[in-house]
Amino acid sequence: MENKEAGTPPPIPSREGRLQPTLLLATLSAAFGSAFQYGYNLSVVNTPHKVFKSFYNETYFERHATFMDGKLMLLLWSCTVSMFPLGGLLGSLVVGLLVDSCGRKGTLLINNIFAIIPAILMGVSKVAKAFELIIFSRVVLGVCAGISYSALPMYLGELAPKNLRGLLGTMTEVFVIVGVFLAQIFSLQVILGNPEGWPVLLALTGVPALLQLLTLPFFPESPRYSLIQKGDEAAARQALRRLRGHMDLEAEVEDMHVEAQAERAEGHLSVLRLCALQSLRWQLFSIIVLMAGQQLSGINAINYYADTIYASAGVEAAYSQYVTVGSGVVNIVMTLTSAVLVERLGRRRLLLAGYGICGSACLVLTVVLLFQNKVSELSYLGIICVFAYIAGHSIGPSPVPSVVRTEIFLQSSRRAAFMVDGAVHWLTNFIVGFLFPSIQEAIGAYSFIIFAGICLLTAVYIYVVIPETKGKTFVEINRIFAKRNRVKLPEEKKEEIIDAGPPAPSPAKETSF
Repeated sequence: MENKEAGTPPPIPSREGRLQPTLLLATLSAAFGSAFQYGYNLSVVNTPHKVFKSFYNETYFERHATFMDGKLMLLLWSCTVSMFPLGGLLGSLVVGLLVDSCGRKGTLLINNIFAIIPAILMGVSKVAKAFELIIFSRVVLGVCAGISYSALPMYLGELAPKNLRGLLGTMTEVFVIVGVFLAQIFSLQVILGNPEGWPVLLALTGVPALLQLLTLPFFPESPRYSLIQKGDEAAARQALRRLRGHMDLEAEVEDMHVEAQAERAEGHLSVLRLCALQSLRWQLFSIIVLMAGQQLSGINAINYYADTIYASAGVEAAYSQYVTVGSGVVNIVMTLTSAVLVERLGRRRLLLAGYGICGSACLVLTVVLLFQNKVSELSYLGIICVFAYIAGHSIGPSPVPSVVRTEIFLQSSRRAAFMVDGAVHWLTNFIVGFLFPSIQEAIGAYSFIIFAGICLLTAVYIYVVIPETKGKTFVEINRIFAKRNRVKLPEEKKEEIIDAGPPAPSPAKETSF
């Protein structure tokens, strides 16, 4: 009754969004061109690594009339692998500037430069007899992946209606996994993972980028970016009409106006100001925990140790690549399952179920590795544990954080939040890849107990802190976190002033949540 007395109009009911052709095709163009090539580059050097090392050695011999020693080869190959996440870290630090100045779609289009140029360089590296081109290209591809990892979920999350935000948000991880899987297929020795085919194998990363350059310009920019940051309501409405396929847009436009008012009250946030604001404290903690938990829970370590587990089960080295392809199939199936279930079961359930499966698999795998020499049959259980872990990670910890990190921040803080999010993602990715071999050598099978503990701690945090965001608008999610942060939103303060009667003669101007 108070709202009616104050003259506040009743809320406009929101119409359920559907996966219209324009929305579907825009998602496919953006995700295939960005997430797919990220996943492809993540995996393409793993299976045929012996072929690449042979090229490094042969090139070195032609220059110096002697082969590399083991230490130099290890250093060069470590650089080849580790430059990718370091480039990703650099990309995550510049993405904020790009998405604000060029827009979400514009950033994805510009980012294709960082995929096409290294694809050409790697494709000619054999003819040029320069393995340095591969190492340099891995850095540039990492920059491309770092930008994609932040800009793509932002674009898809802002295109989607609230009832499809989970489905479209998981498309980032779905296409990453598809890229990983196709890289595993193309890397088979009988296809391109051989001394003759590897330049083509590496150059293929430019194909998705080229296709995106040809298709994405025909789809609209993020409506939220157009209205909230550019102030162009006409462009936002035009984009919404194409994406939704109907003219009933008032509820969604009104939601954007509410978010725009919140942005004007809060101001545009830098990373330092984001870290200092009490009103965004638990949101910031949450994305740090989600990103760190995703990487530190052991997914890269499982991939690294998988060949050893397969070998201990009696799988010959020549056939382990096919078992790896089998794990890729499990990855794709469970990620697609997550995409289907995320709007039905919600974000929290998938995250908790995924971490529960991963933690249990790590504990059982520890027992297997400790006792497989005494009980040979346990080796086969080790393969089951690897597949179970991949399934658990694919249903929750891998795809769902991309959805949640878009939902828990408003437009004004999303840019800075994604910079923090990306930095944590790539730093933890690098740390696991760099330190796990040493940790595994020092404590052996017990290293997986550490990952089980991280899974447990992350699950506890999710259960206690992170709310269910399914079916809620960005503003509604912001109100939930405002209570946890123990702050009042601007509209709540205005209601208190109205309830209290006429304002004091010289009220203080409120400029923050």
